[in-house]
Amino acid sequence: MTDSVARRVVVAAPRGYCAGVDRAVVTVEKALDLYGPPVYVRKEIVHNRHVVENLESRGAIFVEELDEVPAGATVVFSAHGVSPAVHAEAAARGLKTIDATCPLVTKVHHEAKRFAGQGVQILLIGHAGHEEVEGTTGEAPEHITLVQHPDDVDAVEVDDATKVAWLSQTTLSVDETWETVTRLREKFPELIDPPSDDICYATQNRQSAVKQIAAGTDLVIVVGSRNSSNSVRLVEVALEAGAKAAYRVDNASEVRSEWLEGVDSVGVTSGASVPDELVQGVLTLLEERGFPAAVEERLTEENLVFALPPELRKDLRAASA
Repeated sequence: MTDSVARRVVVAAPRGYCAGVDRAVVTVEKALDLYGPPVYVRKEIVHNRHVVENLESRGAIFVEELDEVPAGATVVFSAHGVSPAVHAEAAARGLKTIDATCPLVTKVHHEAKRFAGQGVQILLIGHAGHEEVEGTTGEAPEHITLVQHPDDVDAVEVDDATKVAWLSQTTLSVDETWETVTRLREKFPELIDPPSDDICYATQNRQSAVKQIAAGTDLVIVVGSRNSSNSVRLVEVALEAGAKAAYRVDNASEVRSEWLEGVDSVGVTSGASVPDELVQGVLTLLEERGFPAAVEERLTEENLVFALPPELRKDLRAASA
């Protein structure tokens, strides 16, 4: 084992909870406090196993579809957003809904509706089956074509190359998304951009922060769940930035001893849906294995805060009156 004096652990910042995730998790917590359990949640409120299990222990019930929710019950829509068809189904069944969709995802929904209303074909960059992609596509399914990877661009066909725009899932790799956009623009020179970048500020900041700590690092550990798109992307970004190895773990118990053999420098970060206590657990484990206390490298400050969903704010005001 190498001399501990020569070792270094760097933890990236920003990391962990973004404004949209914090809003979504607090929404479920406040709903449980206000209405009492059970409160139903369609899909995972955010893509983190620890968060979901903690809310379940407080009385949240997570379901895949609304037909699992009793008529008249309260249901929260996850941070990833839902299609108009889901809203209509909830209304038809008399469900009380609280929409915890991240406002940055809602922005993409509005862009999809606006482009569709103008008769523009939309090329949506994202991953098939992801809740966010399903929700955005549901806004204008006849106008949207999914593009999952830069190599898929060659097969993309449009009706009118002068009326085509791109949108993207908010949690993608920034670099790969721009590679896809570049290739789309080469094929469709009049490609229309969204009014502002769709990839959320938190995703971009966490990718930039992991680039900052990954170059020349022996090992990068990304804390985040398997179904967290932005966490998976952080592993890819770390490797592309020069980390010799990078792995994703849900928590410290998944860190394997062989990863640490012969390692001097370790970088640690986490996806946008990860409570910081899980990162601290990894840092504690590294100290127990002989590594020094972590040094934080901060790329930028994040001060954005989103208000709670209006329907929940209204009920909270009424309850406190």
